Amino acid sequence: MKLLIISDIHGSSYYANKILEIDKKENPDKIILLGDLYYHGPRNPLTDEYEPMKVVETLNSLKDKVLAVKGNCDAEVDEMISEFPLQENIQMKANGYNLFFSHGHKYNIEQLPPLGINIDIMFYGHFHVNFIEEKNGIIFVNPGSISLPKQNTEHGYAILSEEEILLKDIDGNIIKRRKI
Repeated sequence: MKLLIISDIHGSSYYANKILEIDKKENPDKIILLGDLYYHGPRNPLTDEYEPMKVVETLNSLKDKVLAVKGNCDAEVDEMISEFPLQENIQMKANGYNLFFSHGHKYNIEQLPPLGINIDIMFYGHFHVNFIEEKNGIIFVNPGSISLPKQNTEHGYAILSEEEILLKDIDGNIIKRRKI
C-alpha cells in the first residue's frame, strides 16, 4: 500500500491545489491528512492564497482517498463542511507495520499515546518541520507543513511505500529517504 501523508495546509488554496498534482504524480492508495486543514491559526501568518472554502472543495474532491486527523486549529465547523471525518488519531496496519497518525500537538516523539498501542511508525505534523527519526524502536516521521514550513525546511509531504519512507518537496524531489 502506498500512502501520501500531508500536514498543515492552513487554508492555502495554492498548496491544496498542489495536493491534486502530487496525487496524480504519486498515485497513492490513500491520502492521510494530519490536521490543520482550513484555518491559519493565531501564531501563523496567512498562507498563500488563503481561501479555506476552496481548500474544502479541493479536499472534498479527494474524499474517497482521504483519511484525516483533527489538528489543534480544526474546529467542529470544519467537520461540518468536510465530506470525510476528522478523527482524533488513526491506527492502521499497512505493509506489515503498525502505523499511528496524529496531528502532533498531543502525541509526538516526546509524548507517546497511551500504553498498549503497538506502534512501529508514527506520523505527525503540527511542528511544521520535516524529519525521520528513530527512538526507542519506533520510527517517527513528520512531513512538515505543505504550506507554512518552519526552520528553513521545504514545503513538502511524506510517502510510505512497501520499501521505504520518503520526505519530498512539493516538486517531488527527495529530501530524505529511509528504507524499512
